[in-house]
Amino acid sequence: MVRSLVDLLTEHSVRHPERTAYRYLVTGDCDGEIQEISYGRLARRSRAIAAWLQERGLAGSRAMLLYPPGLEFVCGYLGCLAAGVVAVPGVPPRGRSQNHRALTRMRRLIADADAQVILGGREVIEALTGLTEHLPELAGLTRVATEDIPDDAAAAWRAPGLDADSVAFLQYTSGSTSAPRGVIVTHGNLLDNERIITERMGHTPDAIAEHGHEMFVSWLPVYHDMGLIGPVLNTVHLGVTATLFSPLHFLQQPQRWLTAVSRYRPHTSGGPNFAYELALRHATPELLDGLDLSAWKVAFNGAEPVRAATLRRFADTFAPAGFRREALYPCYGLAEATLMVSGSTPGAAPTVLPPADGRPDTGAVGCGRPGPGLTVVVADPERGEELPDGEVGEIWVSGASVAKGYWRNALATRETFRARLAGHEGRFLRTGDLGFLRDGELFVTGRLKDLIVVDGRNHYPQDLELTAETAHPALRPGCTAAFGVDTPDTPGTVDGPAGTEQAVLVAEIAPDMAGEAEKITDVVRSAVAEAHGIALREVVLVRPGTIPKTSSGKIQRHASRAAHLAGTLARIEEPALG
Repeated sequence: MVRSLVDLLTEHSVRHPERTAYRYLVTGDCDGEIQEISYGRLARRSRAIAAWLQERGLAGSRAMLLYPPGLEFVCGYLGCLAAGVVAVPGVPPRGRSQNHRALTRMRRLIADADAQVILGGREVIEALTGLTEHLPELAGLTRVATEDIPDDAAAAWRAPGLDADSVAFLQYTSGSTSAPRGVIVTHGNLLDNERIITERMGHTPDAIAEHGHEMFVSWLPVYHDMGLIGPVLNTVHLGVTATLFSPLHFLQQPQRWLTAVSRYRPHTSGGPNFAYELALRHATPELLDGLDLSAWKVAFNGAEPVRAATLRRFADTFAPAGFRREALYPCYGLAEATLMVSGSTPGAAPTVLPPADGRPDTGAVGCGRPGPGLTVVVADPERGEELPDGEVGEIWVSGASVAKGYWRNALATRETFRARLAGHEGRFLRTGDLGFLRDGELFVTGRLKDLIVVDGRNHYPQDLELTAETAHPALRPGCTAAFGVDTPDTPGTVDGPAGTEQAVLVAEIAPDMAGEAEKITDVVRSAVAEAHGIALREVVLVRPGTIPKTSSGKIQRHASRAAHLAGTLARIEEPALG
């Protein structure tokens, strides 16, 4: 009986030890340096790391994973699973501009998870040694560069007593929140969601054989659920091959993604909507002439709103390279459900409803049907009642993929994971997302919560607001609103890929500060960029008392956004010179 991915890795290492599990494009280029690891060696490396952890009595504790992009993360993650250690994927400090943000998040995660050990790449571990002055909590933590653990250590490995309820890892939900929430994902959750991904994406034995076991190409960050649960772990689940490379190398040259898809001809590859827009920007005639995308069966699109315009333009642009519209695969998921909730049908074109306003390419895009074994309903969150087909409400989910809750956060767990629905047995996960069902297909229309999604990463508006208010004394505390707006589909602009979301911040200042408006704006932009790693689309300074609030004094972000888009905000104009 398979109880975990550890069992499956053992099985694959026995049946086909020489098969490539992962290849890593070191430079992001197919003709550059390539590292590969077979199933036999992957099993040895993960067991060696697991034995090292077991010998130090760390089974059951939390291990922070701080790796640069590469294969060593996979070994470290699977090593934790094989040791019965709870993995906590994190982002290592890197680069001067991002160092503060990464350190802040690392400190929060170490404290929240109560991590006992840090696993990482050699350079990361060496860098942490020099940071103990700034991070005193590091002094009491065991740290190891897992490359330095010898293969021979695998001989001491003992299979852990795992079952479906054993905790596999903590997936932290936000890159910016000051109160991070670790989703508790069990081994049972993982196996169930891998089953759903396999079924919904058509990863059948016939498809695997047709593609010669080449099933994934991915540049997605492996410390985020989309990159980890999909391309990395579904590979182990199936015993197939995945080609990976760094997100940075994709962002530097987006054409690398499609070049890798053309070269390795995988069944499945994808990313958030913005990735398809970036690929479109670099779709030169020379690139198209050299691509063959005919083997690509599932081009998944999730993690942020899926745009009808993006789907149409991508299919039209890359059709000469063999890409088929039927490969487009909108999907929906979230960390609290391990990952996948719903997905399209492979080989069928996406469902796009006629737009209500008559404008082209603005219709709602279907995100497919729920995975087998999952119950998805659209509910009135106030009454706790299921809504009829076509009516918009909050998306609620139940099933074996739904995680146990938030780590050491009973209140948030009760509010999010313990919803009751009239007429249904059991408890439901409240996703915080808005949508509707139509003929069994899920359409996601927005967010009940005010999350801002920029380049596939979630940002809590209250975090951006706090950063802005503390950056300059001219901003009035509690009088700032952050929200997301869609980037206009305007050729030739520098706003970012069309159809993606960017953040806008509206802040009240005193009229006598108008002469400092430019300086205030620059300070706020810099502070938000440094703390959260995003560029604000706009900073709007307005008169005191004009930001919409509830009767109890809470900022109304949706109303602020509407006023911004309508041009009715009481802006403070910088006085003209001379």
